[in-house]
This record gives sequence, structure tokens and C-alpha cells, in this order.
Amino acid sequence: MARRISLREFQQDLVRRLNEAAAADTPSARLGVQVGTELWLVRLEEAGEVIPVPQVANVPLTRAWFRGLANIRGNLFSVIDLAAYQGGEPTTVTPDSRLLLVAERYNMAAALLVNRMLGLRSVRELEAEPAAGGREWERGRFKDKDGQRWRELGMNELVYSGDFLQAGL
Repeated sequence: MARRISLREFQQDLVRRLNEAAAADTPSARLGVQVGTELWLVRLEEAGEVIPVPQVANVPLTRAWFRGLANIRGNLFSVIDLAAYQGGEPTTVTPDSRLLLVAERYNMAAALLVNRMLGLRSVRELEAEPAAGGREWERGRFKDKDGQRWRELGMNELVYSGDFLQAGL
């Protein structure tokens, strides 16, 4: 039977593994997330913190993918539903849902709503596939040993794309 761990233990273990991966300077390490029905990889230096979804205040006259504002340790963050932003179904917030904060180096208080975290993945263990006219923020595509397809998120391309910066109607 699988051992049950608390959310705090899970988060502490994830932070420890992220720090170890960053300290080991392994450019092949990526954070895996599920966005709608798609699997995405995010470079560790482009991702900020990963947190459970707090209360999000609705903002009127914004696009459907803009979920609203969240107070995270006294700072307001824009919450973007990444699945809806990509044209998919809006994300239903569950206990597995998370906010992936955009790295501070981008100078924007933004968070991406994802269905769930999938832990660290090594690109070295994935087979690269040809990109087939993906979205402008899709850096590459991969297939794992189980045949699952992964996309690599280009955070810079995403957060500085015109639509991302225009949440108002």
C-alpha cells in the first residue's frame, strides 16, 4: 500500500528536489505539469514557486482565461488559466490544482493555473519530436518511454506575447 504524505511534506520534498536540481546545474531538468489534457515541461529557471490555489477574486470585463487576482503573501498576482488561454476548456479547480508563479526575472506578478504538478522530468530521458506548427510559446515536443507526448513551455514567449498582456475585453 502506498504511503500517504501530507501536502506540507509533498511541498517540502518538491522544493528540496527543485533546489537540488538547480544546484546540480542540470539543464535537462524540467518541471512537469498537466494543463487540460496536455503535458508540459517548464524550465526550472523560468518557474517561480508552486502553490495550492488560493482564493481568486474575479475581475469584471476580462477575458475568460483571466481567472482574476490572488493575494499571495501580500502581493497581488494575475491568475491565468493556461488551458483556457490555449483555447481549451477552463480548468476546474480541484485539490490537485496548483498555481505556477512566473519567475521573478520576468518582472510580472503572474501565476499560471494548472491541473496538477507531475514532478521533475529529465529531457535526456525523452525522445525529441519535430515541432508541428505549435503555439508561439511551445519550444519543443517530446515523447516519453510510455508514449506520452510532452510540450516544452517557453515562459518568455508566453508572458510577452500580445494576448497574454491584454486580459481586458
